Amino acid sequence: MAKFNSKIGSALAAASLAVLAATSAGAQDVPEDLTVMPPVPTDYEPARTAWGDPDLRGMFPIDNIASLPMQRPAQFGDRFWLTEDEYARRQEQYGRSDAAYAAEDESGTIGMGHWVESDASGRRTSLLISPANGQLPAMTEEAQALYQAGRSSWTPGTIHQWLDDFDTWDRCITRGFPASMFPFRYNNGIQIMQAPGYFVINLEMIHDSRIIPIVDSREEMEAMRWPASVRTWMGQSIGYWEGNTLVVETTNIISGDSATSDLMERGPSPLNMATMGVPPFNTIPTSDEAEVVERITMTGPDRIVYELTYTDPEVFTAPWTARLDWTRNDEYEFFEYACHEGNVQPRNYITAARAGLEAAEETEGNQ
Repeated sequence: MAKFNSKIGSALAAASLAVLAATSAGAQDVPEDLTVMPPVPTDYEPARTAWGDPDLRGMFPIDNIASLPMQRPAQFGDRFWLTEDEYARRQEQYGRSDAAYAAEDESGTIGMGHWVESDASGRRTSLLISPANGQLPAMTEEAQALYQAGRSSWTPGTIHQWLDDFDTWDRCITRGFPASMFPFRYNNGIQIMQAPGYFVINLEMIHDSRIIPIVDSREEMEAMRWPASVRTWMGQSIGYWEGNTLVVETTNIISGDSATSDLMERGPSPLNMATMGVPPFNTIPTSDEAEVVERITMTGPDRIVYELTYTDPEVFTAPWTARLDWTRNDEYEFFEYACHEGNVQPRNYITAARAGLEAAEETEGNQ
C-alpha cells in the first residue's frame, strides 16, 4: 500500500551511514571457527543517565543489516560467518548499492536507490542464531494450515475480494510485534529514548512506539501484568536491568484468533514477518501463547547488540533467537509517515480482483 515515507532528509544522511556501517559492523569480532557464535560482549561500560541507568539513548537505524536474510542460505552450511572472500564480494555489492544512490543524487531524481535503503554489511550469514542451523523451527500442524490459508498483498496468489484479504501492514495499522523490530527494505529507523522508570523504542515504520516501564523485581513485573483478555498489536512489554543489559519481556500480543474476530475467521494472521528470507511474507500465525524476550546490550559507544527470543508453542515446535547489530547514526531523521492519506490501493486491488473474477466467469460461461 502507500507505505513510502518521503524521508529525503534521512536519505541524505545515508552516505555518512554507509561509512559508519562499514567501519562499525565490519569491526565485529569474527572467531576463527566460523561455525561458532560467541556470546554478546558485556565488558563495555556505557555512560549513565542522570538517574543512574545505562545510557542507550540515540538513533540506531538498521538499514545496514536490512538485506541480511532472516534464515541462513543453504550455501553457507553450518556457518554463522562469511569467509573473507565472501565478505569481500558482499562489500562489492554494497558499493554498487551506494553507487546507485549517488547517481540518483547527481541526476536530481528519487528512485529505487533511495527507496530500497538496505544493505547487508558485516560478516553474518543470517539474523537467526538459534536454532544453530539458521532456520526457523518447523511449525505445528495446526499453524501450518493457518500459514497456508493466510493472505496478504505480499503473498503470491492472494485474490483480494475484501479488506480481510489484506494484513495489518497493508492497511497501515502496524507490522505488529515482534516483526516491527526486524528490518525491511526501507524505514528502518530505531530511536531509543529514556526517562526515569521508562525505556522508549520509537520505530520509523508506521511510527509505532513502545513505551516500556522498568521494574526492579519479578514480583513488581507480575503485579503489572494485564489480564490475558487484554491484548495489543505490540503486546505488553516490561523491562529490567541485568547489569548493563536491558531485558524486556513481552506478553499479551494479539493473536490470529482474537484480533478482530470477523476478519480472523478466514485466516489472516498479525505476525507480519516480512523480512528477507521469510517467504511467503506476512502469513505466520500468532497464538495467545506467544512470548518474547529481548536483550539490549551496548557493546561500544556506537554499537548495540540486540537479541530477540520468540516462543510460541502453538505455532513453532521450538523457540528461536535472532541477533541484530545496531549502529549509531544520530544524523538520521524520522519524517512524517503518511500511509493512510491517499491509500487508494486496497480499493484498486479489490476492484481489479473482482473484475478479473467476473471476466473469468464470463469466459467460462461462453465455452
